[in-house]
Amino acid sequence: MILAVDVDYREGKAVAAGIAFNDWEDHVPANTFIAQTNQVEEYQPGEFYKRELPIILLLLEQLPQLPKIIIIDGYVYLDRHQKAGLGLHLYNALNAQVAIIGVAKSRFQDIPSKTEVLRNDSNRPLFVTAIGIDESEARGCIQKMHGNHRLPTILKAVDRLCRDSYL
Repeated sequence: MILAVDVDYREGKAVAAGIAFNDWEDHVPANTFIAQTNQVEEYQPGEFYKRELPIILLLLEQLPQLPKIIIIDGYVYLDRHQKAGLGLHLYNALNAQVAIIGVAKSRFQDIPSKTEVLRNDSNRPLFVTAIGIDESEARGCIQKMHGNHRLPTILKAVDRLCRDSYL
């Protein structure tokens, strides 16, 4: 199982959504998961993980088993020197049991150009970093995900699920 995860914040609350799927080319979720909390850390530049990691771990508690791979909206590494981003912190929190692929929509500081993935006719890259899986393999997986646009169908869907899940 592969799990795509996204987090959204509003009015002092955080919502995490997860879409489980089985194959990189799937366009329909196998299952969906939602977690919410009122305990949200303040945003700290370069330490985004402090805000996102707790709600993602809360979401993962709902799964019957850990997925093989988790795709996050963000970075595993924040620069070419492998400064820890959310993905590396998640990988460590899961005791290196799950591969993490970070897919970011905008370039962060010193991210190498080799992380860029252009999908279909888009001239704007996604930035893909990974741990627990070869980075070139991870980029290939994101490249072949279903969808005709820059952002794969499942990643768009988890973003929408997250935004629409406030109670």
